[in-house]
Amino acid sequence: MITIEKLNEYGADTKDGLARCLGMEEFYLKLVNTMIADENFGKLDAAIEDGDVKKAFEAAHALKGTLGNLSITPLLDPVVEMTERFRHAEEMVDVSDILPQYKDALERFRALAE
Repeated sequence: MITIEKLNEYGADTKDGLARCLGMEEFYLKLVNTMIADENFGKLDAAIEDGDVKKAFEAAHALKGTLGNLSITPLLDPVVEMTERFRHAEEMVDVSDILPQYKDALERFRALAE
């Protein structure tokens, strides 16, 4: 189960995330828990693998918004970088330098729910 303490240890800015949720901890944690299974993670991975920059941008941009609102910083940072690289690209761009950070942050984020 995800807790504020676990999120703080992970590196999330829970103070900011809670403020965006008007201080409602239960609501904030509910939103964070739904983020664990967000389909855009899979869409992003598939689009990168398929070389589809348009779909990669759409998935990364959606994740950027949600992760930003929840202040899940360790995962937000690499997603923001990928979003900006995809934004004006006509074809897939290299994100191999960001993928390890993204994959690690995602794995550690999902482990919070265990």
